[in-house]
Amino acid sequence: MNKKQKKLLKRIVAALVLFFAVMALDKTGALEAVFGARGAVYASFALYLAPYLIAGHDVLLKAWRNARHGEAFDESLLMSIATLGAFAMVLFPDSDPHMAEGAAVMLFYQVGELFQSYAVGKSRKSIAAMMDIASDYANIERDGELVQVDPDEVAVGDIIVIKPGERVPIDGVVVDGASQLDTAALTGESMPRHVETGAEVISGCINMTGVLRVRTLKPFGASTVSRILELVENASEKKARTENFITRFARVYTPAVTFAALAIAVIPPLLGMGAWSDWILRGLTFLVVSCPCALVISVPLSFFGGIGGASRLGILVKGSNYLETLSRVDTVVFDKTGTLTDGTFDVTAVHACDGFDADTVLETAAYAEAFSDHPIAASVKRAFALPIDRSRIGEAAEESGHGVSATIDGRAVLVGNDRLMAAHDIACGACDLAGTVLNVAADGRLIGRIVIADTVKDDAEQAIRNLRAAGVERCVMLTGDRADVAQAVADQVGVDEVHAQLLPADKVEEVERIMDTVRENLAFVGDGINDAPVLTRADVGIAMGAMGSDAAIEAADIVLMDDKPSNIARAIRIARKTMAIVWQNIVFAIGVKVLILVLAALGIANMWLAVFGDVGVAVIAILNAMRAMNVKKI
Repeated sequence: MNKKQKKLLKRIVAALVLFFAVMALDKTGALEAVFGARGAVYASFALYLAPYLIAGHDVLLKAWRNARHGEAFDESLLMSIATLGAFAMVLFPDSDPHMAEGAAVMLFYQVGELFQSYAVGKSRKSIAAMMDIASDYANIERDGELVQVDPDEVAVGDIIVIKPGERVPIDGVVVDGASQLDTAALTGESMPRHVETGAEVISGCINMTGVLRVRTLKPFGASTVSRILELVENASEKKARTENFITRFARVYTPAVTFAALAIAVIPPLLGMGAWSDWILRGLTFLVVSCPCALVISVPLSFFGGIGGASRLGILVKGSNYLETLSRVDTVVFDKTGTLTDGTFDVTAVHACDGFDADTVLETAAYAEAFSDHPIAASVKRAFALPIDRSRIGEAAEESGHGVSATIDGRAVLVGNDRLMAAHDIACGACDLAGTVLNVAADGRLIGRIVIADTVKDDAEQAIRNLRAAGVERCVMLTGDRADVAQAVADQVGVDEVHAQLLPADKVEEVERIMDTVRENLAFVGDGINDAPVLTRADVGIAMGAMGSDAAIEAADIVLMDDKPSNIARAIRIARKTMAIVWQNIVFAIGVKVLILVLAALGIANMWLAVFGDVGVAVIAILNAMRAMNVKKI
């Protein structure tokens, strides 16, 4: 609890002790014995007024201040009128005293306010855990010593030193050292990430083992941690339609019930339908019940809890409106490269021709590609995994984008596509292997083929299954890759449709075409860099694997900080759980209030039932809203 909450708790405890002491004197007849029957009424008035003012003086002041500024119709005004009215019933000698009810209403209203404050504080802590990822300083070496400076003072290109246990303050690239990085605060992933010279590091991670020297790539204000904090801070500004409806509803509802209570208190007795005291009490009871705090507090708290819970899993939602839209997604469209696949090339198969073996084919290709830094060459050398003796290599050259040629151990070697083979009159025949196929030839003869493909992520297939389990009806994959490669990935992961050989503009057109057939909402999932136009066009844009990607954070509505497609289903389940809680609270709060309002108008509900109709409903709704923060089992 913070200081304000502790102070309110002390006031409530003191008021409760005094309240029950006065109630004991009142109910045991002690006051009547001392002051007489009529004097006991005024004595209890004065005694109950003490706990009432201790607990609720700030509510009365708030109602007065708001009324002076033209913002009278809120729960403070309703509570003030209802409770002061209950005390004012002492002016009607023919009615039973209601000071105890007046004091109780204010006391339990403040209990509800304390509970609400605690719930909001707990929800804010889940956001604060995400916000506590920025380092307060950066280490810069000056005159042989480390000096701590404000991260804002570090220029792009400066070398900073990150010691074990410290957070990475600014995005950069490691120039010296090796270590393990804890990325849990950003991704929700507990597995440390190994970094060494040449590896990029992003701000917000914790350096766990070795000392790192990092050259900064961005100013502090543009680094990943700053962008994330800005995103989280602004999330509350984008309200869901349900949240906006509740706000508009309260603006109309509160003055309406205030005048309705006034009508109940005044019109019937003017028409001779009963005593003034009876109808005034009904009007006051009506006011207590009608307080809309259960709705006004629990609905935003539910959204806040959902966004905070998601952030702990590395799922950043830019606003409750996106959470609401995500809850109604029935179609998910994926980009292939970097989303369902790793986005890096790997050798998936080596096929040797008769008279040769796979090891010879791979070794020959690796030596031919030894001087190339092309991603395909890198994948071949990575698969070979042995040191290359460059003395065995004679001349080596690129062959106009079709491959490479080299002399290895005096043999003429060619590695490349079918066009390269055709240009050198080497017969290679048709190949139906899915992926990028490298033909390997030596001395004018094909010796084998190497298949290179973008490998499917470990959890991609499970991600599609999880989406179906979460209620998604249709999964589609879009890619600029060849149709056969795309279909192989689609068959492996289990998507319903695949559209290949698409340019970025074609992807936008395809998504728009699919949106015309969607029953509710469409979510597009991409890497956030090449797919920015589609992320913006979809009902919900989800960028994944977006650590450090400015384009992802800008274009997407939801950012998954890790590289796991399985978290898409988790995000949808969080959104649907949050919306279920929101509607549970709306139906429960309105249902109970309408019932007790009718009973109050008919004179059946007393002030004690009104207390439950207000404070009880609010506490139950807040407790329910707090469930949105629990995402451990989602």
